[in-house]
Amino acid sequence: MPRERDPLVVGRVVGDVLDPFVRTVPLRVTYNSREVTNGREFKPSALVNQPRVEVGGNDLRTFYTLVMVDPDAPSPSDPSLREYLHWLVTDIPATTGATFGQEIVCYESPRPTVGIHRFVFVLFQQLGRQTVYAPGWRQNFNTKDFAELYNLGSPVTAVYFNCQRESGSGGRRM
Repeated sequence: MPRERDPLVVGRVVGDVLDPFVRTVPLRVTYNSREVTNGREFKPSALVNQPRVEVGGNDLRTFYTLVMVDPDAPSPSDPSLREYLHWLVTDIPATTGATFGQEIVCYESPRPTVGIHRFVFVLFQQLGRQTVYAPGWRQNFNTKDFAELYNLGSPVTAVYFNCQRESGSGGRRM
């Protein structure tokens, strides 16, 4: 796919969160049977429970780390908390899903208050089991630095969706 047409480039995921990379492993993320595809809109009410995640690959001895971040926190015009870490699962065996991995930062459902936020799932291949540990905080997480710290290399795949506050769902009015 030409880089300028890559939805991760168009959606500024490559740049804001990731450096350019080559997808090598399939990843399927679904909320209540609705699959996450790049740029798809989801309402916060559909994201309360963690998604079902299926990881490709063909060797059960290969393990992956899944990172979910919001690069637009607290608002796209002032992303001062970029990146906000929503979920971190490690030791996911190939050909399985996140439920078979080790949830080291529990899932926090998206609840954007201002603007349209991107929520990015990034999958990395680990060098071995139990080689990745939880960061001490969620806000100002940095996916690139995290990958470097744990020798994860480039992502093997990524996907993102958009989400904004539902009208009438409470919260402050601006």
